[in-house]
Amino acid sequence: MNYVFSNPDKIMVGVRGDVGNRLFLFQVREGRRLAIIKCEKIQLAALGEWISQVIGELGRPDHLPDDFTLEAEYESDFVAGDIAVSLDEEARAIDVTMESIEEDSSLNVRLSREWAAGLAIAIVRLVEAGRPLCPLCGGPLDPQGHDCPRTNGHRPPIR
Repeated sequence: MNYVFSNPDKIMVGVRGDVGNRLFLFQVREGRRLAIIKCEKIQLAALGEWISQVIGELGRPDHLPDDFTLEAEYESDFVAGDIAVSLDEEARAIDVTMESIEEDSSLNVRLSREWAAGLAIAIVRLVEAGRPLCPLCGGPLDPQGHDCPRTNGHRPPIR
């Protein structure tokens, strides 16, 4: 199934679960239609970074939306695999396509510069709210400790 949102009313990004065991979700609503996509943290981080880098090419956005909270719990439509992003300078918009990892499904969303800029900020906040990273290997630090592969087991775990 292909989900196409050319003028979304709301974009939402968030997590369910505890730190270290979180489920990342991307939701899009247009009218009565809602699509929910499970994503990996790294996928959302890359999307936010790319949008942040190119948003200047679209011109300064007007008022940014500030509510990106997830809607009530629903079943996800699919798990994101490949994510493609393109810049439409003529329409002053960013097009995001998420392909399903298993099925023959995809999500196509056209983001205005306001939604794109707000989404980039929301993604950065979401990613930074997670576990801190190990200064040696870059892996996430668990509350119980961290066996850093860069120490070869010769040092106690970083806490």
